Amino acid sequence: MRVGIGYDVHPLIPGRKLVLGGVDIPFAKGLSGWSDADVLTHAIIDALLGAAALGDIGSHFPSGNPQYKDISSLTLLKRVRDKLAKNGWRVDNIDATIVAEQPSLRDFIDNMRQHLSQILGIAPSQVSVKASTSARLGFVGRVEAIAAYAVASIESISS
Repeated sequence: MRVGIGYDVHPLIPGRKLVLGGVDIPFAKGLSGWSDADVLTHAIIDALLGAAALGDIGSHFPSGNPQYKDISSLTLLKRVRDKLAKNGWRVDNIDATIVAEQPSLRDFIDNMRQHLSQILGIAPSQVSVKASTSARLGFVGRVEAIAAYAVASIESISS
């Protein structure tokens, strides 16, 4: 078994939809980025790649590459799941936290867990997603950005 940690942050801007864990969240702003800028899924991707010592999201899906422009991060997560399998690993569990002052995410958490578990091929009970604020401190507290942290454990397919 191995464990990895991931982190991502993107600025909030008008004119983009807000996507977290593959779920469209109604809000006046969305996250800026080359792909759909789904910080939750990006943090999970980095945690999984880190656990398998396979680099990071930028080394596999670089910003500026036209094939990744506005791509769904769930598509990238599926590709990472496949890379893990090719290297002899499967996902055991995910524990993630979204840090956002606004919007309230409580009503969307279960849907995020469903989307992520389906892509990863694991049960929703193996995916924990939590939401927190930064108590109005810093760029997250000023509603300038949303951040996410994730821890992932993977296990050898042969075990």
